[in-house]
Amino acid sequence: MTNNALNKLGRYLRETQLLGSIHSTLYWDQNTTMPAGAASWRGEQLGLLAKVLHARQSSDEFDDLIKEAKEELQIQSVIDQKDALQKGRNIELLEIELSRQKKLDSKLVVEIATAQTDGYALWQEAKTKNDYKRFAPALKKLITLRQEQAKQLDEPRSCWETLAQPYEPDLTIKRLNELFDPLRTRLPELVNKAKTASSKNTINWDLTERSQLKLCERLLNKWGRDKHITCLGRSPHPFSITLGPQDFRLTTRVVPEQPFSCFLATAHEWGHSLYEQGLPSQSHQWFAWPLGQATSMAVHESQSLFWENRVARSRAFSDSFWVNFSNEGAPVQSGLDLWRSINPLVPGLNRVEADEVSYGIHILIRTDLEIALLQDGLEVWDLPNEWNKRYKELLGVIPKNDSEGCLQDVHWSEGAFGYFPSYLLGHLISAQLSEAMSIALKEEGYRSDDPLGECILEGSEHKLLNWLRKEVHHHGRQVNAEQLVEKVTGRRLASNAFLNYLENKLEMLTSSS
Repeated sequence: MTNNALNKLGRYLRETQLLGSIHSTLYWDQNTTMPAGAASWRGEQLGLLAKVLHARQSSDEFDDLIKEAKEELQIQSVIDQKDALQKGRNIELLEIELSRQKKLDSKLVVEIATAQTDGYALWQEAKTKNDYKRFAPALKKLITLRQEQAKQLDEPRSCWETLAQPYEPDLTIKRLNELFDPLRTRLPELVNKAKTASSKNTINWDLTERSQLKLCERLLNKWGRDKHITCLGRSPHPFSITLGPQDFRLTTRVVPEQPFSCFLATAHEWGHSLYEQGLPSQSHQWFAWPLGQATSMAVHESQSLFWENRVARSRAFSDSFWVNFSNEGAPVQSGLDLWRSINPLVPGLNRVEADEVSYGIHILIRTDLEIALLQDGLEVWDLPNEWNKRYKELLGVIPKNDSEGCLQDVHWSEGAFGYFPSYLLGHLISAQLSEAMSIALKEEGYRSDDPLGECILEGSEHKLLNWLRKEVHHHGRQVNAEQLVEKVTGRRLASNAFLNYLENKLEMLTSSS
């Protein structure tokens, strides 16, 4: 039986995706090469595209196409059960998104898109000039607009939970607390323990910009980059974005006196890109269909964090790659030297540059603050003081200015409330998936206590990627993040694997100092 209705729906989705990719291309340009003076016009461009996209995603025509495709599926004889389930899931997800889009006023959609562009431009200026007051009104506007968005969506969730759904489907604050509460207790203890080894792991040298970018290119080449479909750029805040089925972009940045920032950012964003490159691409799971999209942002972050931390920060990787750093002028004479340097144990102010032990605390602070901003009455003007207070209490550091503090991240300037927990959830997922990967590698014949390290040391990172392709990437949105973790590991998501990993690594670093 032909799939006429499904094919018509597929063509409609493809056109919508083409428009969405134009929107994404403008976003890429805005973050990489667009001059600051173009921000206002870019805001109008993105606002218009948002309006057109919203109209397509909430139209009666779209509604009818979904209904017709659903009816077609129901009357078809099921020959391939898996194919039928996948098509049914695609329809289910499209119905959910259609319902959300229909609830939103098109004027609000345009207002949000324009406010995001304005917010980003003002954030860049405020961060550069250390002038939070310049950014605060834009942040206040974004919060108000997002609160109105949650109100219009009218879901049986809190404001923050509603805004978190596009990033983390089915997430609740209650479940978030169940996962994060053990971290609130244990991470500060580990940070204090790490301080005993920090003096020998600090970095007091730097590399030229040219050397750092050269090392990034070598890293990507080592990990199998295809230059025909990938592009590495520069931006104030590193990110990865997919502009088409064969167009994967990522950016990095060079930070003075942070010789590993560019390298680790590239590793992180490449992990995102590898995940995007591994998502389903069959006929009805192709680029424009929901099942061809990421499971969630926590799963996305688990992939970027895997390549950044489990691979690039590993002892095995340092042993195999240290010569490249030495050749570029880094004062390292062995893999051990590089490993110690790339794993500093110094609680700092910056999330992106944080060590693995303290990183989670940065996310806990941001998660609590954005929930407070959205639904607990924290005023925008009080954010810097509240931010600084929590950093002093939990990490023992105080920002010298707001550029080092609450202005350091791009997310809130774009109204991306609900995203931050995905980073820490990604750590939990990465840890649990890594344990399952280790078991699988041992079954393949790797006998050491660290089969991942054994793979990395012999230059077989492709085996790690192959496992992720087979076990993780292909699911797309067939499941949510927790369902995926349980399916792959046989256990419900928890904090144990992550905390065990941190404790073991901290012990190794401490004993090597």
